[in-house]
Amino acid sequence: MTTAQHTGIDSWQLVTDAATLAARAHDGQTRHDGTPYMQHPSRVAVLLAQAGAGEALIAAGFLHDVIEDCTVDWDEIEERCNADVADWVAAMTKDMRMPEAAREADYRQQLVDGPWQGRAIKLADQIDNFTNASERTTSKLRPKAQWALDIAIVDDEQVIAWLRARLTALLAS
Repeated sequence: MTTAQHTGIDSWQLVTDAATLAARAHDGQTRHDGTPYMQHPSRVAVLLAQAGAGEALIAAGFLHDVIEDCTVDWDEIEERCNADVADWVAAMTKDMRMPEAAREADYRQQLVDGPWQGRAIKLADQIDNFTNASERTTSKLRPKAQWALDIAIVDDEQVIAWLRARLTALLAS
């Protein structure tokens, strides 16, 4: 389906196309706890929908890990979805060619400088990671969750505000 077809009443097709692409890309992958990996991007997409995101941002939520963890690239996302979705997924993608220390600093700056939608996905990603972690691993995740809150503090979009409040409550509990 082309970008032009993702308009008006058919816009929900964008979400189903993204979910299908993500499911294909993550096929056979599992999380550290052994659950199918696709559960994670699905929960991220649901969190974005609960926060009031539009279809394009929900689609990007489904796809947020495919460039970094799979063989999908920006061009394929743009072709199957649209350039905005591809850009937002790219904003969530670390440059794995860099040494880890430089990669993490570059990634943070990429999210700070990028569109608010990338920070919204990052917040939803952290909410899901924190919510689904064992008690033993939540202490390792707490700094990452706080980092996501810190980079999104200047954003005043409704979606971001909802996600910030949810993540703040999780960290306080």
